[in-house]
Amino acid sequence: MMKKLGLLTILLATIAGAPVHVMAQEKPNIVLIFMDNFGWGEPGFNGGGIIRGAETPRLDTLASQGLRLTNFNVEVQCTASRSALMTGRYAVRSGNGSLAEGENAGLVQWEVTMAEMLSEAGYATAIYGKWHLGHGKGRLPTDQGFDEWYGIPTSSDIAVYSSLPSFVESGVSDEMFVMESKRGEAAKKLRPYRLDNRPLIDRELTDRAISFMKREAANNTPFFLYLPYTNTHLPTIPHPDFTGKSGHGAWADVLMQTDSYVGELLDTIDDLDIGKNTIVIFTADNGPEALDYGHTSLTAMPDSTAINGSPGPWRGTLFTGFEGALRVPFVARWPGKVPAGKSSDEIVHAMDLFPTLARMAGGKVPDDRMIDGVDMNDFFLGTNPKSGREGFVVYMGDEVYALKWRNWKLHFKEQDSWHSEVRVLPMPRLYNLMTDPQERNSVLFPHGWVFKAMSPLMTEHMLSLRREPPIVSGTPDPYTPAK
Repeated sequence: MMKKLGLLTILLATIAGAPVHVMAQEKPNIVLIFMDNFGWGEPGFNGGGIIRGAETPRLDTLASQGLRLTNFNVEVQCTASRSALMTGRYAVRSGNGSLAEGENAGLVQWEVTMAEMLSEAGYATAIYGKWHLGHGKGRLPTDQGFDEWYGIPTSSDIAVYSSLPSFVESGVSDEMFVMESKRGEAAKKLRPYRLDNRPLIDRELTDRAISFMKREAANNTPFFLYLPYTNTHLPTIPHPDFTGKSGHGAWADVLMQTDSYVGELLDTIDDLDIGKNTIVIFTADNGPEALDYGHTSLTAMPDSTAINGSPGPWRGTLFTGFEGALRVPFVARWPGKVPAGKSSDEIVHAMDLFPTLARMAGGKVPDDRMIDGVDMNDFFLGTNPKSGREGFVVYMGDEVYALKWRNWKLHFKEQDSWHSEVRVLPMPRLYNLMTDPQERNSVLFPHGWVFKAMSPLMTEHMLSLRREPPIVSGTPDPYTPAK
């Protein structure tokens, strides 16, 4: 009887002219590529590419096939951005406004991640790459909705430690390992994450991502592939296959490498004939590096690893409240659904992806907590030219640095980089981002009306923090919110 039903399904699919796997799987696959410290001005589709030392033809083609956002925003540092992306909430709400450190750092089990939401909707879920949302017991990706994980729990700069004489003499053991885990099983430490294997890991992540897509496509299972690459976070060292290939140094080599790896992913999607039913998103966690961290003093590393990234026309780097930290490249492709070749400067935030993808995938958005993300289905699918978001609060850690509203930015504190002095402004500075993308010339006078116009945004946000107090960083599990 089952064989007859299977033949009937194939026959109906043939008659309808649709691929069999599309008939069997209606939910779209989701491939979310998330770069690390990758500035707005890096890819060719944002004016970078060749002027950054390497063309990005595959990324540029991807942008021509989907929706390119020039005003896609994130938090200003790694952990905070990943928290906002995974939960659809300001990072300050989950206690992840700053870098995750300590055994109880990261997301408590009470938080619902994008992976958990999609898993409950019937998706196979995998993450290959950098997590940075907790590395203690119960805080790894496979404790938070992912079926499998291969990658690093925190940040790539730790790979440098073992090359420093002062670290070796300290007697401290290796700080981080490349790890692997499956849901319900204990995570395995595979090898120390050091300079010798730092250049190799993104190749491994790509290979595992391709294998995952092939496996789940064969099973006709909708899948969520989260691919948080380790590049271009320092130390930025290309794979041996790309070393010297651009002719313009290590940074350009890695840019060429990234474009190639994304191309492999796209080719696999085409080969599996799942392109029409797969959402591909390419973006990043925050703007470019702030400085070279003295890497040029390490004989084990090429001098060119110290080159900084590009924020494009915007001011600032990660760990600042300026647009260079907030705006990152963004492309979303879903053939036949998301209009191709379209660009928009509407404001979108990383936390908007949670409710947007939930609706696209038939997932459930939690209704027992504050969700800050905005469902942007109509905007992404082209039926509404407006995103539905007019602004957001800009945090540095748990402190409010600025408010962004339409084309205006109001700063209360400013910091040129993470190591520079924080300036608490006696009078807020207001910038018109259209005429002053470098945020240099305050126009609070005569535009004081903007302060009044954006005040409700701040007021409502602060009231929401009273109604639902933020989780304190380092809170152990089990966590139960106060009534």
